[in-house]
Amino acid sequence: MAAKVARGDVWIVDLGMVAKIRPCLVLSIPSDDENDRVLTTLVPHTTSTRQSRFEIVIRTPFLREGAFDTQNIITIPTIKLVRKLGKLTADQLSEVEASIKHWLGFDHMPSEGT
Repeated sequence: MAAKVARGDVWIVDLGMVAKIRPCLVLSIPSDDENDRVLTTLVPHTTSTRQSRFEIVIRTPFLREGAFDTQNIITIPTIKLVRKLGKLTADQLSEVEASIKHWLGFDHMPSEGT
């Protein structure tokens, strides 16, 4: 993998035999420190949707019809990223992030001083 991986990118990723090769959205920041593990956190894209509130439909020319499954956040070695397909806009990335925050309960956390 020669290209630099960046937050908001969509890559084709080898998720293993069961999950196969599929597009995934990069959530994590690059591993630039030599002491960091070379890992990437992703949200897989699926074409087999269930109409879940945690499936975020993003329409782009580089993805088939489907959704990012924000209940299925994974972290894998960066070497498993095969090819970059494109990049989401800031608004599209924000939509996925909001769903992840909701799934993890981060949108219900009390603010400091309350």
